[in-house]
Amino acid sequence: MFDWRWGMDIKSKLKILADAAKYDVACTSSGSSRGAKKGMTGKTEACGICHSFSGDGRCISLLKILLTNHCAYDCQYCVNRRSNDVPRAAFTPREIADLTMNFYKRNYIEGLFLSSAVVKSPDHTMELLIHTLRIVREEYGFNGYIHVKGIPGASKELVHAAGLLADRMSVNIELPSQDGLKLFAPDKTKESILKPMRQLTDTIVQAKNELTVYRHAPQFVPAGQSTQMIVGATPDTDKKIVTLAEGLYKNFSLRRVFYSAFIPVRSANPLLPVAKTPLLREHRLYQADWLLRFYGFNAEEILDDKAPNLDLNMDPKCNWAVHHLEQFPIEINRAPREMLLRVPGVGVRSADRIVAARRVGALGFDNLKKMGIVLKRAKYFITCGGRMMERLAIDEDVLTRRLSENKTNGLYEQISMFDRDSGRFLPEFMPDISRKDVPLISGSSALLPLPTGEDEVKCLTGEL
Repeated sequence: MFDWRWGMDIKSKLKILADAAKYDVACTSSGSSRGAKKGMTGKTEACGICHSFSGDGRCISLLKILLTNHCAYDCQYCVNRRSNDVPRAAFTPREIADLTMNFYKRNYIEGLFLSSAVVKSPDHTMELLIHTLRIVREEYGFNGYIHVKGIPGASKELVHAAGLLADRMSVNIELPSQDGLKLFAPDKTKESILKPMRQLTDTIVQAKNELTVYRHAPQFVPAGQSTQMIVGATPDTDKKIVTLAEGLYKNFSLRRVFYSAFIPVRSANPLLPVAKTPLLREHRLYQADWLLRFYGFNAEEILDDKAPNLDLNMDPKCNWAVHHLEQFPIEINRAPREMLLRVPGVGVRSADRIVAARRVGALGFDNLKKMGIVLKRAKYFITCGGRMMERLAIDEDVLTRRLSENKTNGLYEQISMFDRDSGRFLPEFMPDISRKDVPLISGSSALLPLPTGEDEVKCLTGEL
């Protein structure tokens, strides 16, 4: 039976619930712009709050925490499912609020990412989340960024109340297909997930319209909504996942679709995979996602029935270009912006720089290098003044070999607040705010493989 009065200290709860929250993805900038207010703590900026990333690009500047991992559901792919034998803990709303303010004042975090397992019922869980947000916002005067998870099946009124307190909300789709939900998450349905997503979409639009009439109208989820899909738990292809993401962006105006590589959990269900989904597959899906959102691609161009899964050895933009050589090379001084965006190594900002600079004079390869174009990929697909950078054979097999990355799957994972061997707090995350000698967050990234410079640029800018 669920009981808030467990004799467990804050550190023990934090160890369990911070670790349980790592499966929720939140590598996102704030997306909202709210300046400092007199008598309140914190602010958000349109440029985003993320200034610290793990090796695979996940943001670590949020306090990412579960209210509890006691769950009434038995989703077979979830480590917190009802039937799984794991340590359980629960925070009170007051404890979450105190942790948020203490961590913020010590400059460990710039915002809060709050989620929860389903306690008793979706409505009861949403009530607890709302109570927590009200303490943080109204009692403690926190003006910073808050991302809260909406619980599928919760009432319309509770979802609306949470949206008035949060900067961003997300309702997780979890699995890409209805068949997958029936098989592994029988307590959830497609309708229970899409209903609050549609409500958030409609209310966000309504709130924006009200602001145009009355500037003091309350803001509703100003940073928009997002969702998350688990990749690899079901046999769904990348084509199905990318097509679903495209539909979500068009129909629900989502700000982000997050992808999470499946991690095996102890389960009696023999249909679940026994091996981890390669993290490189998750990375490729994020790259395909950027092509949908910023590069003018559609899902059918990226993947088709002949090749329903992304190539792990080559990013999807290079893969598309190699298989459409009839459209290359293009003349950099005359090609439209839409075609520039399809050249590997040319990002959105680089394309804009090219368009602006060529109005003044003809561009050469030296100019392109100074603009940030990655010529080691772009040189196969462009000409400057009718000439290529080198005498290169434009052949599909040759380009496939030259552009393949041949990277192995790195063992990246979210940075933990605890040392993996001893189970003790890392010094920089000690919650005792009376300590004055604790340094800012540093050193914990040494536990992870270091990404290359190009990997860091891709994670931060999404440019391919």
